[in-house]
Amino acid sequence: MNQQIKKIRTLAWLALWGIGAICSAQTAYPQKPIRMIIPLAAGSAVDNAARVLTLKMAENMGQGFVIENITGSSGLIGAERVARAAPDGYTIGGYNDSILTMVPHLIPKMPWNALTDFEPISLVGTIEWGLVVKADGPYKTLSDFLNAAKASPNKLNYSSGGNGSPQHIGMALVANRANVDLMHVPYKGATPAAVAVAAGEVDAAMQGLGTVTALIQSGKLRLLAVSTPARLVQYPQTPTFTEAGLKDFTFNSWFAMVAPAGTPKFIVDRLSEESRKAMNDPATREKLIGLGVTPRGTTPAEFGAATRTQFELYRKLIQEKGIRAD
Repeated sequence: MNQQIKKIRTLAWLALWGIGAICSAQTAYPQKPIRMIIPLAAGSAVDNAARVLTLKMAENMGQGFVIENITGSSGLIGAERVARAAPDGYTIGGYNDSILTMVPHLIPKMPWNALTDFEPISLVGTIEWGLVVKADGPYKTLSDFLNAAKASPNKLNYSSGGNGSPQHIGMALVANRANVDLMHVPYKGATPAAVAVAAGEVDAAMQGLGTVTALIQSGKLRLLAVSTPARLVQYPQTPTFTEAGLKDFTFNSWFAMVAPAGTPKFIVDRLSEESRKAMNDPATREKLIGLGVTPRGTTPAEFGAATRTQFELYRKLIQEKGIRAD
């Protein structure tokens, strides 16, 4: 009987010790800087937004964030680094929706699974988009551009961050809805594609506003229309596509945070909570909005559901349009 009581006491102690250890770990995280891998170029919309957000998160959490841009292969290389990283909360990913919901349908042999190799942390915000042209070029309105395209099929061209990139898909949707034929000129990343428009190398581009804000503000690009349901506060004079004549046309992309599959739930929840806390800071929120990012701040469960929905949406679109990656 005494042995049985002793055994019960030992098991109880071990259980309490385990709970204490878990609580201690939760309290201690993070104990060192957190690396955020962004499989996109420096200066891209996600990169710009991530640097603003993580600066405030670092301040609140007492540990820094180290952002590492690992580009190439439509984001496959950087995303694989995240997927294969230790699930300890010290390597996370800062993605756009293309990596999670478009690329998997463009690459025949994927090195990771978008729906099972990552833990969703938060859909931090949506990056609003618009159509841009050279500021001193001939196109003053969306109608000017589309009418010129209709008059000369395949004469006007547009840049993108590469075949199958969000810029490619976004402009393909515009052309399809407007019933015009445009020439696609792929570049190696969204930022070079935006600079190409400002330099007059190409006629136009659909771009996340975070990528082109500085070029618009410096007078190098003209924003013809935004692909949002309503006008944006930061661009009150710019019409929506609907107002400009392309009825009910909307398009945006994401700034989302993920962790390697198997990352403990308390870490995922903590990062999700901290991202929302950072966005509630008025100065941080204002900076994000200024970059063309609409703060969302979903829970991990909400983000997971949104990923699955959009994954299926783009699967159908990419197959129907026959879009291919580089």
